[in-house]
Amino acid sequence: MGTQTEQFLTELSGARCAVPFQYLGLHERVGGKGLVLRAFQPAAAWVEVVDLTSGDVLGRMRREADSDLFLLNLPDRSAFFPYQLRLERRGQILEEDDPYQFRRSAFATGPVDHNRLYRELGAHKASLEREGGGTVDGVLFAVYAPHARRVSLVGPFNEWDGRRHPMQSSYEGTWRLFVPGLAVGSLYKYEISGPDGEMIPLKTDPFARFCEQPPGNAAIVHDEDAYAWSAADERWCAARREGGFQADQPLAIYEVHPGSWRRKDGRSLSYRELADELTAYVRDMGFTHIELMPVMEHPFEGSWGYQVTGMFAPTSRFGPPDDFKYFVDRCHEAGIGVIVDWVPAHFPADDHGLGRFDGTPLYEHSDPRRGWHPDWDTYIYDFGRWYVRDFLVSSAMFWVEHFHVDGIRVDAVASMLYLDYSRNPGEWTPNMFGGRENLEAIDFIKRMNETLGGEHPGVLTIAEESTAWPGVSRPTFDQGLGFGFKWNMGWMHDTLSYMSRDPVHRRFHHGDLTFGMVYAYDERFVLPLSHDEVVYGKGSLLGKMPGDDWQKYANLRLYYGFMYAHPGKKLLFMGCEIGQVREWNHDGELDWFLLENAPHEGLQTLVRDLNRLYAATPALFELDDSPEGFEWLDYTDADQGVVSFVRYPAGRRDDHVIVVSNLTPVVRHDYRIGVPGDSGYEEVLNTDSEFYGGSNVGNAGGLEAEPVAAHGRDYSLSVTLPPLATVYLKPNGSGD
Repeated sequence: MGTQTEQFLTELSGARCAVPFQYLGLHERVGGKGLVLRAFQPAAAWVEVVDLTSGDVLGRMRREADSDLFLLNLPDRSAFFPYQLRLERRGQILEEDDPYQFRRSAFATGPVDHNRLYRELGAHKASLEREGGGTVDGVLFAVYAPHARRVSLVGPFNEWDGRRHPMQSSYEGTWRLFVPGLAVGSLYKYEISGPDGEMIPLKTDPFARFCEQPPGNAAIVHDEDAYAWSAADERWCAARREGGFQADQPLAIYEVHPGSWRRKDGRSLSYRELADELTAYVRDMGFTHIELMPVMEHPFEGSWGYQVTGMFAPTSRFGPPDDFKYFVDRCHEAGIGVIVDWVPAHFPADDHGLGRFDGTPLYEHSDPRRGWHPDWDTYIYDFGRWYVRDFLVSSAMFWVEHFHVDGIRVDAVASMLYLDYSRNPGEWTPNMFGGRENLEAIDFIKRMNETLGGEHPGVLTIAEESTAWPGVSRPTFDQGLGFGFKWNMGWMHDTLSYMSRDPVHRRFHHGDLTFGMVYAYDERFVLPLSHDEVVYGKGSLLGKMPGDDWQKYANLRLYYGFMYAHPGKKLLFMGCEIGQVREWNHDGELDWFLLENAPHEGLQTLVRDLNRLYAATPALFELDDSPEGFEWLDYTDADQGVVSFVRYPAGRRDDHVIVVSNLTPVVRHDYRIGVPGDSGYEEVLNTDSEFYGGSNVGNAGGLEAEPVAAHGRDYSLSVTLPPLATVYLKPNGSGD
């Protein structure tokens, strides 16, 4: 046995081989006299070679010394030919295609689309030609691990033995191998040796399309082209490409944690069950979009999906990827858009995940002051690396292009923007200019938005950004970050703080209710009443409301009426529409039994009516981001606890809506409000209606504007304001 053979045998036996194609498979013999075939088959008793053209057994391979390396010299052969290996392993006779006769697959290179790395990396069904001719079905694997000394494919198909399927290294840091005959549904992982030869815990494919249900974490070979989308989805996506969502359209989002919306027999609903039940419910309730808390694969249920290990895989908790496609398909068929939460801000430190993926900090920043999140005990992506940026942009593109989602809501943007986020002095490093801004993260965010906006202009991007960073929803060419919308966290905190106070004290905090209009046009806003407000001891929205039971429901109805009239798109977390009493529990389900009680049923009816009225009333959504769409009537009446304003549609000021909120439990009779003209008005919504569980005080007979000056206007209305209620008034065309 020569020195070169000894070296390769040592590397193969120790699972340290980085270039298996240089030695395994068919090769010309030294001196050019025929061919030699080498195969490394641990635990094989014997190995034979079968010529697939003739069906002949060419001979039994010779075992090299006492190793698992088998050789067969073929001095009469000069051209490569198709073959199989027949062998005995643990008493079983097997016939296998040799992966190392597909040399071209391991060295295939070509132009790479850096916005769609998923086309290059991961596991892909393929039909490849043997070097000697003939096509074989199998799976082509590719993984990026530039600092690894060796990468092997492991799974049940090779008894998790890293010696049997070493992958071929390439100069650009990608490792490849085609495994013939491997079927869709096969489990696999990567066994990696770091740059110093140390063994790393088995890693899940970063580009896996499908993974085991936790606590398992192996990737699963998936046929991503098997699902046939419906004609309804095709029409929906075509319309999105042609026009897409615009800022002057209604947007009412129902935020959902799929695992705890409803349960059946103690388990969460599947994607297909959600496709039937959740879609029907959302359509009936009048929401325009569903926003799913992260459905990317994640190991820890208690993270609610925000600690993602599979950026390309819907969690298998609710079914396979094609079932998630079915869910999106059914949503589009019902006229409902789908937004997914997407988490590029951090990733968990689980051994099978991205941390120290090739034995080095490949995805995370090497300096823990930039690469470790103290709040969540997770890694932070190194946004300065081209590969990390490509990986994340490719993930966003994948969810739009393969799952047809209509938007992504980006979590924890503030933690990405600031190097000192949640850190004390000395725990962070400044940027190259000495500042606290994360310049690399900013560049990544801009690129992500530019890429999605450029190739899929109808797709929404929404930032959960909790600071006053300027231009979050401004285009990148105008010095912005490029998001379509930003969550208005300030409005949410201020108004909830106001609403939680006893009405007798509200007059001292009147500005909390009105301050949002000071900056309402700085961004394109979504008004979020999200999951974050009903966990961690904060209680439910209903529980935040002051007073006795009647006042609690009345306050919440009043608040929803105010929210739906306020400039900004709408988001409501599941359960808030039925007056959930307990705070949200991700291990349970919503308390649907509450709907047996009239106050809860009334609240649900109000939200349904608000959604429908909102979508049918251009004044409530067309000019959300323009001062032309809003005008205060009176924001100064803190003593009586009343605010009033007008919403206008684009170009049709006569089609306005007057909104009045009485934030005290006192009925206000003959309350005078200045109005834009001399029309008659009808009450189109009253949150104190008996249909919603209220006391039914209001202006059911309609109102006529009178030539009495008020609030700087020549005409006014004398209105009855119900207690703890919001009313909407619309011109009915009557009058002088």
